[in-house]
Amino acid sequence: YLHFNQIETLEPESFTHLPKLERLFLHNNRIAHLIPGTFSHLESMKRLRLDSNALHCDCEILWLAELLKTYAESGNAQAAATCEYPRRIQGRSVATITPEELNCERPRITSEPQDVDVTSGNTVYFTCRAEGNPKPEIIWLRNNNELSMKEDSRLNLLDDGTLMIQNTQETDQGIYQCMAKNVAGEVKTQEVTLRYFESPARPSFVIHPQNTEVLVGESVTLECSATGHPQPRITWTKGDRTPLPNDPRVTITPSGGLYIQNVKQEDSGEYTCFATNSIDNIHATAYIIVQALPHFTVTPQDKTVIEGQTVDFPCEAQGYPQPVIAWTKGGGQLSVDRRHLVLSSGTLRISRVALHDQGQYECQAVNIIGSQRIVVYLTVQPRVTPVFASVPSDMTVEVGTNVQIPCSAQGEPEPVITWNKDGVQVTESGKFHVSPEGFLTIRDVGTADEGRYECVARNTIGYSSVSMVLSVNVPNVSRNGDPFVQTSIVEAIATVDRAINSTRTHLFDSRPRSPNDLLALFRYPRDPYTVEQARAGEIFERTLQLIQDHVQDGLMVDLNGTSYHYNDLVSPQYLNLIANLSGCTAHRRVNNCSDMCFHQKYRTHDGTCNNLQHPMWGASLTAFERLLKSVYENGFNLPRGIEPRRLSNGYALPMPRLVSTTLIGTETVTPDDQYTHMLMQWGQFLDHDLDLTVAALSEARFSDGQHCSSVCTNDPPCFSIMIPPNDPRVRNGARCMFFVRSSPVCGSGMTSLLMNSVYPREQINQLTSYIDASNVYGSSDHEALEIRDLASQRGLLRQGIVQRSGKPLLPFATGPPTECMRDENESPIPCFLAGDQRSNEQLGLTSIHTLWFREHNRIATELLKLNPHWDGDTIYHETRKIVGAEMQHITFSHWLPKIFGEVGMKMLGEYKGYDPSVNSGITNEFATAAFRFGHTLINPFLYRLDENFEPIPQGHLPLHKAFFSPFRIVNEGGIDPLLRGFFGVAGKMRVPSQLLNTELTERLFSMARTVALDLAAMNIQRGRDHGIPPYHDFRVYCNLSSAQTFEDLKNEIKNPEIREKLSRLYGSPLNIDLFPALMVEDLVPGSRLGPTLMCLLSTQFRRIRDGDRLWYENPGVFTPAQLTQIKQTSLARVLCDNGDNITRVQHDVFKVAEFPHGYSSCEDIPKLDLRMWQDCCE
Repeated sequence: YLHFNQIETLEPESFTHLPKLERLFLHNNRIAHLIPGTFSHLESMKRLRLDSNALHCDCEILWLAELLKTYAESGNAQAAATCEYPRRIQGRSVATITPEELNCERPRITSEPQDVDVTSGNTVYFTCRAEGNPKPEIIWLRNNNELSMKEDSRLNLLDDGTLMIQNTQETDQGIYQCMAKNVAGEVKTQEVTLRYFESPARPSFVIHPQNTEVLVGESVTLECSATGHPQPRITWTKGDRTPLPNDPRVTITPSGGLYIQNVKQEDSGEYTCFATNSIDNIHATAYIIVQALPHFTVTPQDKTVIEGQTVDFPCEAQGYPQPVIAWTKGGGQLSVDRRHLVLSSGTLRISRVALHDQGQYECQAVNIIGSQRIVVYLTVQPRVTPVFASVPSDMTVEVGTNVQIPCSAQGEPEPVITWNKDGVQVTESGKFHVSPEGFLTIRDVGTADEGRYECVARNTIGYSSVSMVLSVNVPNVSRNGDPFVQTSIVEAIATVDRAINSTRTHLFDSRPRSPNDLLALFRYPRDPYTVEQARAGEIFERTLQLIQDHVQDGLMVDLNGTSYHYNDLVSPQYLNLIANLSGCTAHRRVNNCSDMCFHQKYRTHDGTCNNLQHPMWGASLTAFERLLKSVYENGFNLPRGIEPRRLSNGYALPMPRLVSTTLIGTETVTPDDQYTHMLMQWGQFLDHDLDLTVAALSEARFSDGQHCSSVCTNDPPCFSIMIPPNDPRVRNGARCMFFVRSSPVCGSGMTSLLMNSVYPREQINQLTSYIDASNVYGSSDHEALEIRDLASQRGLLRQGIVQRSGKPLLPFATGPPTECMRDENESPIPCFLAGDQRSNEQLGLTSIHTLWFREHNRIATELLKLNPHWDGDTIYHETRKIVGAEMQHITFSHWLPKIFGEVGMKMLGEYKGYDPSVNSGITNEFATAAFRFGHTLINPFLYRLDENFEPIPQGHLPLHKAFFSPFRIVNEGGIDPLLRGFFGVAGKMRVPSQLLNTELTERLFSMARTVALDLAAMNIQRGRDHGIPPYHDFRVYCNLSSAQTFEDLKNEIKNPEIREKLSRLYGSPLNIDLFPALMVEDLVPGSRLGPTLMCLLSTQFRRIRDGDRLWYENPGVFTPAQLTQIKQTSLARVLCDNGDNITRVQHDVFKVAEFPHGYSSCEDIPKLDLRMWQDCCE
């Protein structure tokens, strides 16, 4: 009890050591000031009295006010203290006063410390000054811990608040901070760093930048700081180390951080912080991820569709994170069925639209930042089956006139009108025209045009058809051309024979001197009968042309309006005279199918008598079949585009060479990740079993005998490929590439003995149309005898030189110098002789021919051992039958599934037996365009691999060095390296923007100082030569949509750049040539074909199979046991049996496999057991 004394001051530690003090009475004394902490640590205090003293209540006493408030709040102690001064608050309880009443001021920093770099033993000063009321106390923190000046004599706190550290040590480094504190509050300075260095140091990061997400419009900082000695300089770059843009929004903070305000979407990306001093530089990277509200980049539009169609509503959006696209209908969820599909792109696709699908649809783009939405409306119109508005009726017309047959229809969607004649679809040409409403016009009607015409109206709902019969009346009157028949046919025979003889002399009396010679040589017919038939066709057509010229000269007028009228040119009896004198009728074959013992078991070499009701179906040296009627400028024989100034649908047709360079040629090749190069090679070998067009026998024009490549005109048989200006490879001022037309069929396809009408030009297929191994055995008796070994009477084929392996090569061809001896500096080795005259075209093809020639002799030898009583003919025909069946099985069971995929194989359908109503003949469209898709599978190199699947010493061959080079097989390792290069190397992938490699478009048959040929341009020109209708007509034939604009092609040709190229080249989608269009179609998933190409190929292969009486699966062709063995066949087994030393292959040589793990020993590949062919004698 210290009350009622004269106490004026209390020392700070007066009560420090009295922890049990409970009562302290200090009232009625003279105490004016109390030092903070005077009553600290009095845990047992119950009562404290300081009233009736001379207390000065200023900022220094605020600590007591806080203590008294604490007592009051806890309720553990009672206290009393009143202010005496200042007078305005005299008598107030100390516990109730506030800092504001006393004008107290919390500290504020007036001088901040800075980072310091120091070396050992030096003195450091960290400045810190602060003001406040009362005067703040300065406290220093290191690494967030208060520094004690007493514990370390090196530390000193100067009067102005500066921290002085003497004789610095490594332990002094860290983060320092100054705190200024008084009764009104406290404040801290920024943190600063003391960096300690024994010696100069490379930079190291103190703060690494971190990936940061930020919304558009906000600000962001990427922190970055580093230590080092000297202090590193901080710089920043964006992306691939490009300097930061000069943008006022972007600044670098004093500490080194990157600060961007008002962030934009383009600020998103990678940023790199560099810390650099004189010792080194380091960097660290972080991303700014700019989050943005979704915004639409592709917006859907209202659509009106017909019931049953498919409709797409494209909807795409951007933002960050990437928005999710969601669709609703009428505010609710979409129907849960397979018809409604939201694609990965955000497009809403409704398949088989129903009437109840009509309504309002909403596309929503949603991310975590927000959402956007857009509304569209779908209108659905009901379907209406086509109904005829006008129908045709039977009519009889005069020969040589033009006739229009009415037909029109209505429906929803609007129907497409097509016309068929005798089952073949009519196409737009100089002969036929179908008006927009559907009326058919036939120009220059002849007896060939007689027959039943069917008008078909088709839309997606269904179709209707109506037919009529057209009869042609041929009055028995003379014609304008009759007086000129005799002189014209004499002139035609003379000029055609002169040109042919000149060509033969040029080709066969010397080595080939140009790519033109090579092309002509390897296509020149070997069979004299073929030569005579082609000659007759040329004379027949040349005679008509000469008569036409004479008539035109006599009339002295321009016959543009009547130049189509070939049917009114000469009388029927004179037409027969022309046929007789030209040789057409003399070379008509008389079929003899009477030897049924033979025909029931074996094929003829020329394909006749396969179909016993129609013996010429599928036979060699017959006209190609057609899916659609031919398209010629004049309806008879002139190709589309032969007159460059003539417009088609408002546009001139492009030069084929320009189409090739713009759209087809490529130096880039994408390897096929599934299939080997053998896929291509089997396709070419198969093609050479099915079709070979007979080329013109002359390289010179008939009119004056000048060579086609030198005159660059379109006088028959020339049809030169003109070279556009600025073509990338024109040399020596050449204006054109060599090209001659295919030979026409006599009277063009007419089979009647009385030739009383002119038919549109048709071309000759020199081969049988069946898969019958004609590429091994030939397509005529003449060819077959030439390659048989008749001397041994063992049913063998002739063989050539025997290699070290003990296995023979093909025999050499005999006769005049051939295409294989074009360069006497390379080798004097001539061409090999095989069943197809193109066997030497390139070394890969030659190696496959060699393989199958050996397969025949292998099987024949085994059959003779099993049946020693068989004669040579029996062994030969039985072996030929087995080899043909092997090829059929490999093609349909192993090869076609890769080409067609699952969709195409379903389209092809399963084999249901022989159908004698099916014509197996090869169609012109297949031979001239569709099956040439294989050109897109050709690699620019032929790979040659040794037994370890490494390149042989002579290396791989650029394709242009593999043409007509049999010496390389003889001198450079035989056929095995080439065969391994086919099944051991990936093929070329079919990519619409990478079609034919430049070895085929720029170096085909190249020779020194000449213009090489271009395979793509030749394919297009050949299509026009053969009157192949445009691509659009085949879309309609294959039930695809009719394309009136290039945008209409987007489902089949998705690449807009390709569609734009087609538009620049052709002007109208109705003009596009078939070959290039088929090549640029997108592939049907799982296949190597586009939709139109798949339609055409599946149609042809179904006909080949179903119309072949001797198809290997047709019951009775083989016994069940034999058929089982045929189905063991694989190309892998043929390679094992007939290669020189092939010991390991993959089971399926068309599929890519990794060597050696994906390969098997030949011992594990199933074999054909020929014991099933042994005669059993009872």
